[in-house]
Amino acid sequence: MEQAETVTHKNGRQRKPIVSWDMKEADHNYPLDLEIEEEALLQGFDREDGHPKVRRGIRAELGNVSLLLFLYVLQGIPLGLAGSIPLIMQSKNVSYKDQAYFSFVFWPFSLKLLWAPLVDALYLQQFGRRKSWLVPTQYLLGLFMLYLSATVDSLLEGDGRRGPDVLTITAVFFMLAFLAATQDIAVDGWALTMLSRENVGYASTCNSVGQTAGYFLGNVLFLALESADFCNKYLRFEPKATGIVTLSDFLFFWGIVFLVSTTLVAVLKREKFKQQSKKKSREETQGVMDTYRLLFSIVKMPTVFTFCSLLLTAKIGFSAADAVTGLKLVEAGVPKEQLALLAVPMVPLQILLPLIISKYTAGPRPLDIFYKAFPFRLLIGLGYALLVWWTPSVRQEGGFPVYYYVVVLLSYAVHQVALYSMYVATMAFHAKVSDPVIGGTYMTLLNTVTNLGGNWPSTLALWLVDPLTVKECQGAAGQSCGSPEEAGLCSQQGGTCVTSLDGYYVESVVCVLIGFGWWYWLGKRMKHLQEESPSAWQCKAAK
Repeated sequence: MEQAETVTHKNGRQRKPIVSWDMKEADHNYPLDLEIEEEALLQGFDREDGHPKVRRGIRAELGNVSLLLFLYVLQGIPLGLAGSIPLIMQSKNVSYKDQAYFSFVFWPFSLKLLWAPLVDALYLQQFGRRKSWLVPTQYLLGLFMLYLSATVDSLLEGDGRRGPDVLTITAVFFMLAFLAATQDIAVDGWALTMLSRENVGYASTCNSVGQTAGYFLGNVLFLALESADFCNKYLRFEPKATGIVTLSDFLFFWGIVFLVSTTLVAVLKREKFKQQSKKKSREETQGVMDTYRLLFSIVKMPTVFTFCSLLLTAKIGFSAADAVTGLKLVEAGVPKEQLALLAVPMVPLQILLPLIISKYTAGPRPLDIFYKAFPFRLLIGLGYALLVWWTPSVRQEGGFPVYYYVVVLLSYAVHQVALYSMYVATMAFHAKVSDPVIGGTYMTLLNTVTNLGGNWPSTLALWLVDPLTVKECQGAAGQSCGSPEEAGLCSQQGGTCVTSLDGYYVESVVCVLIGFGWWYWLGKRMKHLQEESPSAWQCKAAK
């Protein structure tokens, strides 16, 4: 339920319609500086006499569109793999504190605004403005995947006593996510100049479709092919003890794909670079420090500061449901590949929902939809807690009955409606208030804050599950289970640690109470921001 509440439209991006139980709202990407926007706008006016070139149809640029789509697919692969690792680790009985450590892997896409100005400003002109970053980051992604293919099995198995080496796994996948976020910045910028002005709108389509496809391959498809049960049931005539592919095999294959494709792009694809003779490049007048100063000046505006503060706290009420529920279902015995596959029938709904909801958010008060959907999403969180509580009683010897998965699917669908209602309303308000003079930077800032507002509560929710859980040692007098050491002593004395109070249920209730408090007091404050005049959102520093 929310990696990273990342609906990958872009938490992504994140996107990314979600293709796992983890709900990550993806952030749409917007260029950080106006120079690349001007570059794209001037694509159709390259003749010296100022007359426009002949308009090009999409067929003339199918090669560029295909390349962009492929680059976004590559970007989604490490994100999908990162989304599958928590489910794999949960099946190995890691602690929720370890899951909290790993959740930091999903932060780079919410923090990329911090280094995006560097990617925009520093490059080798002879090699290409975007290729200067795209090529090395994709080479590093490929090399990291090859390294992981040789070590991931030992990292996940640990030394046999301590279990998976979570810190090392987190560090490596954090680097993968960091490199993917950097690649995202470069590809987003390149899309604006790779395509002509009349076809530049296809860039967002390549983004959403490509990232979603990549996430699907790295998450849903991988978990299905890695599962021995799934492969034996649907893909084999003779059962075997392992799936068709292993995590090591999958990483090795995509590592080679990254290295080969990056080499082809570096050698064969030339990047357009046009020096505007009659118009001074925006980049010459707005450097890296100017961009950072502009971001700071936007945040200092009273309306923006208030709005960002609300965005950073709005998702606290959903954190237990979004971050922990899927892991609890795996802990209760639900196959992780089945949870991943539940996202497949949701794809049509995820495509239609934004189209339907946008009709109601296109007016002057889009946050009204956000406010109305908020309490329903909170109640769905309580419904998820009931679902987790109900799951063990439904389990049968051969797995779970069909009606159980129908209930889970319906719960997921209702959650999607509430989530997309809030997401589309927020994006519509971002577009409404962003100062058009600096629209790219403004929108990116608001989207970054929105995603960060979903990430930090999820990490905290995972971190607190274990401390809030109460376990008792049954069968060994005088022993307790308050720590792993105490649990070991309980086991040595012939006892068994039994959970008397699951921290997940405590979190679910507390989060919903906090959420309703936020909705009653701060939600109204957010609605009132719609009544501010347009001048209250305009950044004077950009004038």
